Amino acid sequence: MRYVLGISGLGQSQPYMRRSFPGLDERVYRLAQGADSAAALVTEDGIVAAAAEERFVRRKGTGEFPRAAIEYVLGAAGITPRDVSAVAHNFDFGRYQTYFESEGAIEEYKHVYAPEVIHRDLFAAFPRELWSDDLKVIPILHHQAHAASALHCSGFGSADVLVADGMGEFESTSLYTGGSQGLQLRGQVRGLHSMGLVYGLVTMHMGFWMNFDEYKVMGLAPYGDPQRLRPAFDTLVVRQNDGRYTTPLTYLNETAQERATYQKSLEHLASVLGPPREPGANLEQRHLDIAAALQAVTQETIVGFLAAHRDEQSSENLCLAGGVALNCVVNQAIRKSGMYRRQFAQPAAGDDGTALGAALMVMEEEERAEVPRRRVRPRIGLPYLGPAFTSERIQATLERTDLRWRRCELNDLVAEAAGLLSDGKVVALFQGRMEYGPRALGNRSILADPRSVEMRDRINSMVKQREEFRPLAPAVLLEYAEQCFEIDDPDEYLWMIETVDVREAWRPRLGAVTHVDGTARIQVVRRKDNELYWRLIDAFRAITGVPVLLNTSFNSRGEPIVCSPEDAVATFSRIDIDAMVMGDHLVSR
Repeated sequence: MRYVLGISGLGQSQPYMRRSFPGLDERVYRLAQGADSAAALVTEDGIVAAAAEERFVRRKGTGEFPRAAIEYVLGAAGITPRDVSAVAHNFDFGRYQTYFESEGAIEEYKHVYAPEVIHRDLFAAFPRELWSDDLKVIPILHHQAHAASALHCSGFGSADVLVADGMGEFESTSLYTGGSQGLQLRGQVRGLHSMGLVYGLVTMHMGFWMNFDEYKVMGLAPYGDPQRLRPAFDTLVVRQNDGRYTTPLTYLNETAQERATYQKSLEHLASVLGPPREPGANLEQRHLDIAAALQAVTQETIVGFLAAHRDEQSSENLCLAGGVALNCVVNQAIRKSGMYRRQFAQPAAGDDGTALGAALMVMEEEERAEVPRRRVRPRIGLPYLGPAFTSERIQATLERTDLRWRRCELNDLVAEAAGLLSDGKVVALFQGRMEYGPRALGNRSILADPRSVEMRDRINSMVKQREEFRPLAPAVLLEYAEQCFEIDDPDEYLWMIETVDVREAWRPRLGAVTHVDGTARIQVVRRKDNELYWRLIDAFRAITGVPVLLNTSFNSRGEPIVCSPEDAVATFSRIDIDAMVMGDHLVSR
């Protein structure tokens, strides 16, 4: 068996920024490249395990070297480092060393980006003697890692692959053709011109955290008027006839500190959009209009880039990855454009997903060297690739608490939990393997009645302790998905990564999960994927006539989704949840 380990993150990026520019606001340090570190392990037969480092060290979005995640994925396979044939990393800055030299940034290169840094971090965490003598440590271009994560998880024999994010090495938007010959680049926006970067900087201008809170701005957009500030945004993002675009504001920074902090870019945003919002300040109408205009420009720019590259080489299938692919509304706009017959967005589309993509890229290249014809891997199901915990481990954890709990047969567990949900109670669900990527998909979830707006407000204010405007997502039974939502193929909506229109007749019945614009970010639940989750929703349907549950991630504000039973108990104990299903245990206060 051949094992390839993929890792993501630039563990020295933020420490170097802190040393170079001390005393900055914590939000500014989040601008350092290389966050969302993760590890993934693949073989010729498929994906063994994958998880983000944040879930183990409990620091959201961390970019530190993914030691704990590596330990997990190796343990999941029952192997040691010596069994790994290659380690693939999600950046390849080595080819750009001369650029850093010409820019007077060679020290930053040596301390953060050089391939030797990854080697040092790897062998500091796991000494060299633990690995095989012929171990290969392989850097992968960032956008290729994103693209491979999508193509090789899509189940498509061939596809167009769109990668859009803040920045790879020196590119922000790439279109590939993926097929028997691997990934062939067809179009790209290079340099600092970046729709993802503009979205992040505007997110920061609005008082949120860049590379954390872009989804909040997406959720705000339907409340605003996209036309009021459209002239301003047309100067921030300049679209060209060939589908490419420029973002002049990202080139305004000259000194090392300005480039690291985007100081001049943020000052320019203030000059054209008005004063920046202080974190936690009230949202004004102009903030809603900023969000609306930003979302509209993003959709038009990304769809326009794709449309300009449609030709005889284009596939009928599209894969999506990169941080912009987590913008569920953009994904819906692409689908509604009709350019592609089938569409797949990689569920771990952010940089944590490039750990998987880097590993798959190396495995595919090794296999292609042996057998020229590419083997089409099956489409990924639900990304339950993280740790699972035994009933005995869960019970031992509960025995150390003062919570009320009891072990139940499956039928009793489902009936009691569904009864609580139908009575307006909020129930956490902790079971099976943890999800890979930012979405909780029934194994680390908080569930509630989807019918009333009041439940949405309770979840946002008391449970999640977050902004009231934030939309919440519905989980719908496969058998009823087309009845409730305007979709054609329910199997395309398993991952809660695309918004759809809620059917008019169902909007009054789904008040907690229908956004102000009549859309919802759905997860279609199939029984074969998750028996307990499916049965909970079906039991709720039997009581209420509604085949949907509100599903949000099991975490409190500012924290990663829970990983272990200890995390689940700690989170349950401090936020307003009424009950918790932990494996075959029912927990209450």
